[in-house]
Amino acid sequence: MVQDKTLGSRLFDIINYTLLTIVSLIVFLPFLHVVMGSFATAEEIARKPFILIPEHFSLNAYRYILSTNAIFRALGVSVGITVVGTFISMFVTSMMAYGLTRRDLDGRKTINFLVVFTMLFSGGLIPSFLVVMNLGMIDTYWSMIIPTAVSAFNLVIMRSFFANLPEGIEESARIDGCSDFGTFFKIVLPLSTAVLATISLFYAVQYWNSYQNAILYVNDANKWPLQVLLRQVVLVASGFSADTTHDFVQPPEQTVKMAVIVVATVPILLVYPFLQKYFAKGALVGSVKG
Repeated sequence: MVQDKTLGSRLFDIINYTLLTIVSLIVFLPFLHVVMGSFATAEEIARKPFILIPEHFSLNAYRYILSTNAIFRALGVSVGITVVGTFISMFVTSMMAYGLTRRDLDGRKTINFLVVFTMLFSGGLIPSFLVVMNLGMIDTYWSMIIPTAVSAFNLVIMRSFFANLPEGIEESARIDGCSDFGTFFKIVLPLSTAVLATISLFYAVQYWNSYQNAILYVNDANKWPLQVLLRQVVLVASGFSADTTHDFVQPPEQTVKMAVIVVATVPILLVYPFLQKYFAKGALVGSVKG
Protein backbone atom coordinates (compact mmCIF):
# COMPACT_ATOMS: atom_id res chain seq x y z
CA MET A 1 0.00 0.00 0.00
CA VAL A 2 1.40 3.35 -1.04
CA GLN A 3 1.54 5.88 1.77
CA ASP A 4 0.09 9.35 1.24
CA LYS A 5 2.67 12.05 0.71
CA THR A 6 3.38 14.34 3.61
CA LEU A 7 2.80 18.07 3.44
CA GLY A 8 6.54 18.68 3.09
CA SER A 9 6.79 16.19 0.22
CA ARG A 10 3.88 17.78 -1.61
CA LEU A 11 5.34 21.25 -1.11
CA PHE A 12 8.67 20.03 -2.49
CA ASP A 13 6.93 18.61 -5.58
CA ILE A 14 5.08 21.87 -6.18
CA ILE A 15 8.26 23.95 -5.91
CA ASN A 16 10.20 21.46 -8.03
CA TYR A 17 7.63 21.38 -10.83
CA THR A 18 7.29 25.16 -10.73
CA LEU A 19 11.03 25.73 -11.06
CA LEU A 20 11.35 23.14 -13.83
CA THR A 21 8.47 24.74 -15.72
CA ILE A 22 10.05 28.20 -15.43
CA VAL A 23 13.45 26.93 -16.58
CA SER A 24 11.85 25.05 -19.48
CA LEU A 25 10.00 28.19 -20.60
CA ILE A 26 13.19 30.26 -20.35
CA VAL A 27 14.92 27.77 -22.65
CA PHE A 28 12.03 27.15 -25.03
CA LEU A 29 10.48 30.60 -25.54
CA PRO A 30 13.53 32.22 -27.24
CA PHE A 31 13.70 29.32 -29.70
CA LEU A 32 9.96 29.62 -30.34
CA HIS A 33 10.41 33.34 -30.93
CA VAL A 34 13.09 32.67 -33.54
CA VAL A 35 10.97 30.04 -35.31
CA MET A 36 7.82 32.17 -35.33
CA GLY A 37 9.80 35.29 -36.20
CA SER A 38 11.14 33.60 -39.32
CA PHE A 39 7.54 33.38 -40.58
CA ALA A 40 6.65 36.97 -39.67
CA THR A 41 6.84 40.00 -41.89
CA ALA A 42 9.67 42.51 -41.63
CA GLU A 43 7.25 45.20 -40.44
CA GLU A 44 5.99 43.05 -37.58
CA ILE A 45 9.53 42.16 -36.53
CA ALA A 46 10.41 45.86 -36.37
CA ARG A 47 7.24 46.67 -34.44
CA LYS A 48 7.24 43.83 -31.89
CA PRO A 49 10.25 42.92 -29.71
CA PHE A 50 8.91 39.41 -29.05
CA ILE A 51 6.72 37.21 -31.27
CA LEU A 52 5.00 33.97 -30.34
CA ILE A 53 2.35 33.89 -33.06
CA PRO A 54 2.84 36.13 -36.11
CA GLU A 55 -0.12 38.18 -37.30
CA HIS A 56 0.57 37.37 -40.93
CA PHE A 57 2.55 34.28 -41.93
CA SER A 58 5.15 34.99 -44.59
CA LEU A 59 7.58 32.67 -46.37
CA ASN A 60 9.64 35.49 -47.87
CA ALA A 61 12.64 34.76 -45.63
CA TYR A 62 12.74 31.11 -46.68
CA ARG A 63 12.21 32.05 -50.33
CA TYR A 64 15.19 34.36 -50.07
CA ILE A 65 17.37 31.65 -48.53
CA LEU A 66 16.31 28.93 -50.97
CA SER A 67 16.61 31.22 -53.99
CA THR A 68 20.39 30.70 -54.11
CA ASN A 69 22.57 27.63 -54.22
CA ALA A 70 24.62 28.85 -51.26
CA ILE A 71 22.38 27.34 -48.60
CA PHE A 72 22.21 23.95 -50.31
CA ARG A 73 25.95 23.88 -50.89
CA ALA A 74 26.70 24.81 -47.28
CA LEU A 75 24.11 22.33 -46.01
CA GLY A 76 25.71 19.56 -48.05
CA VAL A 77 29.15 20.45 -46.69
CA SER A 78 27.86 20.40 -43.10
CA VAL A 79 26.11 17.06 -43.57
CA GLY A 80 29.21 15.52 -45.16
CA ILE A 81 31.54 16.82 -42.46
CA THR A 82 29.17 15.66 -39.73
CA VAL A 83 28.73 12.13 -41.12
CA VAL A 84 32.37 11.52 -42.08
CA GLY A 85 33.76 13.28 -39.02
CA THR A 86 31.50 11.42 -36.60
CA PHE A 87 32.45 8.06 -38.16
CA ILE A 88 36.19 8.80 -38.00
CA SER A 89 35.96 10.18 -34.46
CA MET A 90 33.96 7.21 -33.20
CA PHE A 91 36.31 4.71 -34.84
CA VAL A 92 39.47 6.31 -33.45
CA THR A 93 38.03 7.16 -30.03
CA SER A 94 36.48 3.73 -29.42
CA MET A 95 39.62 1.82 -30.41
CA MET A 96 41.86 4.08 -28.32
CA ALA A 97 39.50 3.91 -25.34
CA TYR A 98 39.38 0.13 -25.50
CA GLY A 99 43.16 -0.11 -25.79
CA LEU A 100 43.60 2.07 -22.71
CA THR A 101 41.48 -0.34 -20.66
CA ARG A 102 43.91 -3.23 -21.36
CA ARG A 103 46.10 -3.73 -18.32
CA ASP A 104 48.81 -5.40 -20.38
CA LEU A 105 49.31 -2.27 -22.51
CA ASP A 106 52.78 -0.81 -21.94
CA GLY A 107 52.71 2.85 -21.01
CA ARG A 108 48.97 2.85 -20.36
CA LYS A 109 49.21 5.24 -17.39
CA THR A 110 51.43 7.64 -19.31
CA ILE A 111 49.04 7.75 -22.26
CA ASN A 112 46.08 8.26 -19.93
CA PHE A 113 47.93 11.15 -18.30
CA LEU A 114 48.66 12.75 -21.67
CA VAL A 115 44.99 12.44 -22.66
CA VAL A 116 43.79 14.13 -19.48
CA PHE A 117 46.57 16.75 -19.81
CA THR A 118 45.12 17.92 -23.14
CA MET A 119 41.83 18.68 -21.39
CA LEU A 120 43.63 21.39 -19.40
CA PHE A 121 46.33 22.64 -21.77
CA SER A 122 46.64 22.90 -25.55
CA GLY A 123 49.30 24.03 -27.97
CA GLY A 124 47.40 27.17 -28.94
CA LEU A 125 46.10 28.66 -32.16
CA ILE A 126 49.37 29.33 -33.97
CA PRO A 127 50.92 25.85 -33.43
CA SER A 128 47.63 24.26 -34.49
CA PHE A 129 47.58 26.35 -37.68
CA LEU A 130 51.21 25.43 -38.45
CA VAL A 131 50.43 21.72 -38.03
CA VAL A 132 47.42 21.91 -40.34
CA MET A 133 49.41 23.91 -42.91
CA ASN A 134 52.40 21.55 -42.87
CA LEU A 135 50.08 18.58 -43.33
CA GLY A 136 48.70 20.21 -46.49
CA MET A 137 45.14 20.46 -45.20
CA ILE A 138 44.61 24.18 -45.82
CA ASP A 139 41.50 24.74 -47.99
CA THR A 140 40.44 21.11 -47.65
CA TYR A 141 37.51 19.45 -45.87
CA TRP A 142 39.97 17.44 -43.76
CA SER A 143 41.00 20.63 -41.95
CA MET A 144 37.52 20.68 -40.42
CA ILE A 145 37.66 17.02 -39.34
CA ILE A 146 41.16 15.83 -38.42
CA PRO A 147 42.12 18.56 -35.86
CA THR A 148 39.05 17.71 -33.74
CA ALA A 149 38.84 13.99 -34.48
CA VAL A 150 39.39 12.92 -30.86
CA SER A 151 37.88 14.63 -27.84
CA ALA A 152 39.65 13.85 -24.57
CA PHE A 153 36.38 14.22 -22.65
CA ASN A 154 34.56 11.73 -24.87
CA LEU A 155 37.55 9.38 -24.74
CA VAL A 156 37.54 9.35 -20.93
CA ILE A 157 33.81 8.59 -20.81
CA MET A 158 34.11 5.74 -23.29
CA ARG A 159 37.21 4.34 -21.58
CA SER A 160 35.37 4.29 -18.24
CA PHE A 161 32.44 2.49 -19.85
CA PHE A 162 34.66 -0.17 -21.45
CA ALA A 163 36.55 -0.66 -18.18
CA ASN A 164 33.31 -1.68 -16.42
CA LEU A 165 32.32 -4.37 -18.90
CA PRO A 166 32.50 -7.92 -17.44
CA GLU A 167 35.98 -9.31 -17.99
CA GLY A 168 34.62 -12.86 -18.19
CA ILE A 169 32.89 -12.15 -21.51
CA GLU A 170 36.11 -11.05 -23.16
CA GLU A 171 38.03 -13.98 -21.68
CA SER A 172 35.42 -16.41 -22.99
CA ALA A 173 35.74 -14.88 -26.47
CA ARG A 174 39.51 -15.29 -26.42
CA ILE A 175 39.20 -18.90 -25.25
CA ASP A 176 36.93 -19.52 -28.23
CA GLY A 177 39.69 -18.26 -30.50
CA CYS A 178 38.58 -14.64 -30.98
CA SER A 179 41.38 -12.19 -31.75
CA ASP A 180 41.67 -8.78 -30.10
CA PHE A 181 39.95 -7.13 -33.06
CA GLY A 182 37.28 -9.83 -33.11
CA THR A 183 36.63 -9.35 -29.40
CA PHE A 184 36.38 -5.61 -29.85
CA PHE A 185 34.05 -5.61 -32.86
CA LYS A 186 31.94 -8.69 -32.04
CA ILE A 187 31.73 -8.54 -28.23
CA VAL A 188 32.62 -5.12 -26.84
CA LEU A 189 30.88 -2.83 -29.34
CA PRO A 190 27.51 -4.68 -29.31
CA LEU A 191 27.50 -4.41 -25.50
CA SER A 192 28.23 -0.68 -25.64
CA THR A 193 25.27 0.62 -27.61
CA ALA A 194 24.37 3.22 -24.99
CA VAL A 195 27.76 4.91 -24.78
CA LEU A 196 28.32 4.66 -28.55
CA ALA A 197 25.03 6.42 -29.27
CA THR A 198 25.76 9.08 -26.66
CA ILE A 199 29.28 9.87 -27.85
CA SER A 200 28.10 9.79 -31.47
CA LEU A 201 25.58 12.50 -30.60
CA PHE A 202 28.30 14.53 -28.88
CA TYR A 203 30.55 14.33 -31.95
CA ALA A 204 27.71 14.99 -34.40
CA VAL A 205 26.69 18.16 -32.56
CA GLN A 206 30.34 19.22 -32.37
CA TYR A 207 30.90 18.86 -36.12
CA TRP A 208 27.54 20.36 -37.05
CA ASN A 209 28.05 23.49 -34.92
CA SER A 210 31.76 23.99 -35.59
CA TYR A 211 32.84 26.99 -37.62
CA GLN A 212 36.17 28.07 -36.13
CA ASN A 213 38.24 25.57 -38.13
CA ALA A 214 36.48 26.57 -41.34
CA ILE A 215 37.19 30.25 -40.68
CA LEU A 216 40.85 29.54 -39.90
CA TYR A 217 41.72 26.96 -42.53
CA VAL A 218 39.25 27.33 -45.43
CA ASN A 219 39.47 30.30 -47.80
CA ASP A 220 37.22 28.91 -50.53
CA ALA A 221 33.64 30.08 -49.87
CA ASN A 222 32.31 27.05 -51.79
CA LYS A 223 33.68 24.80 -49.03
CA TRP A 224 32.14 26.70 -46.14
CA PRO A 225 29.79 24.74 -43.86
CA LEU A 226 26.36 26.01 -42.88
CA GLN A 227 27.50 27.66 -39.66
CA VAL A 228 30.01 29.87 -41.47
CA LEU A 229 27.34 30.86 -43.97
CA LEU A 230 25.12 31.80 -41.03
CA ARG A 231 27.95 33.92 -39.63
CA GLN A 232 28.36 35.72 -42.96
CA VAL A 233 24.65 36.47 -43.15
CA VAL A 234 24.68 37.92 -39.63
CA LEU A 235 27.78 40.02 -40.39
CA VAL A 236 26.30 41.42 -43.58
CA ALA A 237 22.97 42.15 -41.87
CA SER A 238 24.79 43.89 -39.01
CA GLY A 239 26.74 46.14 -41.36
CA PHE A 240 30.14 44.57 -40.73
CA SER A 241 32.61 43.72 -43.47
CA ALA A 242 32.11 40.26 -44.94
CA ASP A 243 33.18 38.26 -47.94
CA THR A 244 31.19 39.81 -50.78
CA THR A 245 32.18 37.03 -53.18
CA HIS A 246 29.49 34.91 -51.57
CA ASP A 247 25.95 34.73 -52.96
CA PHE A 248 24.58 36.77 -50.06
CA VAL A 249 25.65 40.30 -50.99
CA GLN A 250 22.49 42.21 -50.04
CA PRO A 251 21.83 42.90 -46.35
CA PRO A 252 19.09 40.43 -45.35
CA GLU A 253 16.19 41.39 -43.10
CA GLN A 254 15.84 40.23 -39.50
CA THR A 255 13.43 37.51 -40.61
CA VAL A 256 16.10 36.09 -42.90
CA LYS A 257 18.56 35.80 -40.01
CA MET A 258 15.94 33.95 -37.99
CA ALA A 259 15.16 31.65 -40.91
CA VAL A 260 18.85 30.80 -41.33
CA ILE A 261 19.06 29.95 -37.62
CA VAL A 262 16.07 27.60 -38.00
CA VAL A 263 17.59 25.92 -41.05
CA ALA A 264 20.90 25.47 -39.21
CA THR A 265 19.33 24.11 -36.02
CA VAL A 266 16.46 21.86 -37.07
CA PRO A 267 18.51 19.11 -38.83
CA ILE A 268 20.59 18.28 -35.75
CA LEU A 269 17.48 18.46 -33.54
CA LEU A 270 15.87 15.74 -35.65
CA VAL A 271 18.69 13.35 -34.73
CA TYR A 272 18.23 13.63 -30.98
CA PRO A 273 14.88 11.75 -30.59
CA PHE A 274 16.43 8.62 -32.11
CA LEU A 275 19.27 8.63 -29.55
CA GLN A 276 17.41 10.00 -26.53
CA LYS A 277 16.84 6.62 -24.86
CA TYR A 278 20.59 5.93 -24.89
CA PHE A 279 21.71 9.43 -23.91
CA ALA A 280 21.30 9.44 -20.11
CA LYS A 281 22.42 5.83 -19.63
CA GLY A 282 25.53 6.16 -21.76
CA ALA A 283 26.68 9.44 -20.22
CA LEU A 284 26.06 8.43 -16.60
CA VAL A 285 27.47 4.91 -16.77
CA GLY A 286 30.57 6.10 -18.53
CA SER A 287 31.27 8.98 -16.17
CA VAL A 288 30.16 7.78 -12.73
CA LYS A 289 31.51 4.25 -12.56
CA GLY A 290 35.15 3.28 -12.63
